[in-house]
Amino acid sequence: MLHEDDLSALWITFQLASITTIILLLVGTPLAWWLARTHWRGKPIVEAVVALPLVLPPTVLGFYLLVALGPYGPVGALSIALGGKPLAFTFTGLVIGSVLYSLPFVVQPLQDAFTAIETHFLEAAATLRASPVDIFFSIIIPLARPGFLTATVLGFAHTVGEFGVVLMIGGNIPGRTQVLSIAIYDHVENLEYVQAHWLAGGLLILSFVMLVTGYTINKRFRVLNS
Repeated sequence: MLHEDDLSALWITFQLASITTIILLLVGTPLAWWLARTHWRGKPIVEAVVALPLVLPPTVLGFYLLVALGPYGPVGALSIALGGKPLAFTFTGLVIGSVLYSLPFVVQPLQDAFTAIETHFLEAAATLRASPVDIFFSIIIPLARPGFLTATVLGFAHTVGEFGVVLMIGGNIPGRTQVLSIAIYDHVENLEYVQAHWLAGGLLILSFVMLVTGYTINKRFRVLNS
C-alpha cells in the first residue's frame, strides 16, 4: 500500500504537471505560432534552443538550473533582492525546471499543427475584416485542436515522468519537492519493491491511458475533418 509520503509525492507530481502544462500552453502557443509563420534567418537557432532538452542530458540542464536558481545565481540573487528566497529546492524551482525541460514536447506539436493550416482560410477571414484575434480564436485554434491535445498530453506526461532535472533542482524533500519518480527511486534503493511496484505500475498505466486517449481523440478529429 501507499505510504503518507507516497501520497504527498503523488499530489506534488499532479500539481507540478498541471501547473507546468498550463504555463507551457500559454508560453508555447505564441512561440509555436511564430516559429510556424516566421521567415527570419535565425529561426533554426530558436528551434535548436527549444529542442535542446530532447538531446541534452537531464543532469546537465538540472545542474545549470541549480546554479542559476541558487543564492549566488542570477535568478536566485534577483529573488533574494526582491525579498524572496533562492528558488533552488523549492516547488517554484521545480516548475521553472519542468517548463524548460518539457518545452519541446509542447512547442513542436503546436508548431506542426499551425504549419499544416492552409493559408487560404486565414486570407478569406482577413478579407471579411476579421481581426487577428478573431482569426486566431475562431479559425486557428479549432483547426489546430489535435496539436493542442497532443501538446497537452505530452507536456503533462513528460512532466510526470521527470527525474534527473527535478532531482537536481528540488532535491528529495518529502512533502515539498519529492515527486513520484524520486519516490520510486527511494523505494528501490531501500529494497522496498512492493511500494515501488505500486507507484511504478500506477505511472505506467496512467501514461498508457493518456497516450491511448490522445491518439483516439486525434483520430476522431482527422475523420471529422476529412
